[in-house]
Amino acid sequence: MPAKSHKGGLSTVDDIRVRRVYDTPEPADGARVLVDRLWPRGLAKEDARLTEWCKDAAPSSELRRWYRHQGERFEEFAARYRDELAEERARAALRHLRELAADGPVTLLTATRDLSLSHVTVLLEALREGE
Repeated sequence: MPAKSHKGGLSTVDDIRVRRVYDTPEPADGARVLVDRLWPRGLAKEDARLTEWCKDAAPSSELRRWYRHQGERFEEFAARYRDELAEERARAALRHLRELAADGPVTLLTATRDLSLSHVTVLLEALREGE
């Protein structure tokens, strides 16, 4: 039987959104989950107001260093990251994020400046595909 969302309807990963971790937390954020491998520079842990830090959903350090947020590498980065998301640790992290979304809104947080070239866009797609 599908899980009920906090609104009483059927839950989907449509309740997942993406924001920068430096943005001011909002009540609509729901569960705030950092999905970066490294802690964001200059941010105090209490200011982040995280529900949790899900490192296993982030790209590997090697992939992150290779990519360096170079837009011309994004397509290859996304393909490599999808390969990493197929590994057991990442699959477990995806399942966990879907379970959080079943209980209400979830906001995936990253320190990345350009969200459109970030791993979180790939992660969000992967979460939606797995419904």
